[in-house]
Amino acid sequence: MKQGTIHSREDVVATGIVLISFRPGPVPDSALIDAVAQTGRQPVVVQPEDASANRFAAGAARIALIDARDAPDIMLAAAERLAPGVEAVGGALLVLSAPALAMRASDAGATHHCSDIAALSAGLALAARHVERMAGDRRGARDAEMAGGVGGWIERAIGHGRPCVVVMVSLSRLDLVNAAHGRPAGTMLLRAIDSRIRAAAAEVFGEATITARLSGSNFVVAGMGGAGEAAAIAAALEGALARPVLAAGSPVLLGTRLGLARSEMGDDAAALLRRASEALAEAKASDGAVLRVAHPQGVAPLDVLGVDLHHAIERGEIDVLFQPQVEIATGRIVGVEALARWYHPTLGPLGAEPLFAAAERADLGIALSDHIQRISLARATRWPQALDGVRLSINLTAADIARAGFAEMFLKRVDASGFPRGRLTVEITETGMIENLDAAAALLAHLRGAGCRVAIDDFGTGYSSLAYLKALPLDYLKIDRAITQDIEGSPRDRVVVRGVIAMAQSLGLAVIAEGVETSAQLALLAAEGCNYYQGFLRAGALGEAQLVAIMESE
Repeated sequence: MKQGTIHSREDVVATGIVLISFRPGPVPDSALIDAVAQTGRQPVVVQPEDASANRFAAGAARIALIDARDAPDIMLAAAERLAPGVEAVGGALLVLSAPALAMRASDAGATHHCSDIAALSAGLALAARHVERMAGDRRGARDAEMAGGVGGWIERAIGHGRPCVVVMVSLSRLDLVNAAHGRPAGTMLLRAIDSRIRAAAAEVFGEATITARLSGSNFVVAGMGGAGEAAAIAAALEGALARPVLAAGSPVLLGTRLGLARSEMGDDAAALLRRASEALAEAKASDGAVLRVAHPQGVAPLDVLGVDLHHAIERGEIDVLFQPQVEIATGRIVGVEALARWYHPTLGPLGAEPLFAAAERADLGIALSDHIQRISLARATRWPQALDGVRLSINLTAADIARAGFAEMFLKRVDASGFPRGRLTVEITETGMIENLDAAAALLAHLRGAGCRVAIDDFGTGYSSLAYLKALPLDYLKIDRAITQDIEGSPRDRVVVRGVIAMAQSLGLAVIAEGVETSAQLALLAAEGCNYYQGFLRAGALGEAQLVAIMESE
């Protein structure tokens, strides 16, 4: 029996393969050593009596090779001792023996078998692949365990009467990173993102936090705290994930959506996680909002928001952000759409949809629309030189259309602000026009004749009709994001998008696609003749400083 050298654990770390040889003589078979070395691995040789499950599990090696060509019975005993440790670390146990012993080796716990040294290279390659596959399975199991661990952590915190905040994080564009730089680069990028998320959570919650990566590019953060911590973690995560990450040495900016929920009376972990997940789904369905905050369980959100809105304008909680509109042919930002934001003191940032729904419930629609128009024009008037020539798009509501004398009132507001009419576009939703088509046509004709341009927004969500488009004085048709994102679907989906663009072009209208998030969507839209786009592929809704920075970088 061989009197081989027992190497240190550091040697095992370096090589990753343990060789147990039963060949007679003072040293292992040199041909076997050479065959292993040719695969790029230098084996660590141990004595058979040291080939225990505990020793293997405690080391860093992931492949065990048993040379049992001359000692089959001892080999089987060694394999049985070693197999539990190999399995515990997700390793591979390769046995080199006569072909007739293959089944006995498998029964003893071997994962692989080869019958001669000539086949050893292939056998080790299969063993290494097995180790990689087991590592992936273990990562998936660990993710599931971590997700369950978050739920248990929340249950314990709630059980001790501590308020909790949960944030669901979802990243997009990772497929582009994998395609451009390979999956290893994508994996390293996710590790960097994971580090940023953990650092943000630690900064806000201290040690009272837990984070986990779920499936794919989704993460969850939970921490103990109330409204202040909720606002702080939302801001910290938005800031951390807005910075580019290096992938194979190249800076990459991923799309980010966040769903946040705070624990309420009667919540358990499942309810809190569910509300955070629902808020994330709302953020993903949004055109511009990175963050969505879940409403309290069992509370009618619009009733609450309607009450709060009465004081929101005077407290300065209503503001606007700007989402770029990009010319596809040149890649230049040529315009921006003003998007309303309500910085609610407890629910966090809310987008235009809940804001205007609350305004309608509280009968504040006209007051809100006037306020947003005023601050949009005031901000645009003060734009620095970097934004010279950029167009501003402002949304008009159905209530605006129905107001007597609104066109003259609006033009006086524009002129009083100092913003040039020729750089202003008014956007009105398709459904808002159809409810009062004659009034809409007269209003838009007046504004267009006064120098403004006109766009029909969210086209495709209402009762689209060529007759309506022919009746209205328009310059742009904006395709709704739901239709835009279908362009990557079936051939039938692409036919619908092609038809909308062709119809607009036949009427002399430029086309703006909303909600563009992937390069594939943009390429398909460009091929169909779309003129402009807006969406997270270029940028979400931006503050003025961020917008200026992007324009100056061009």
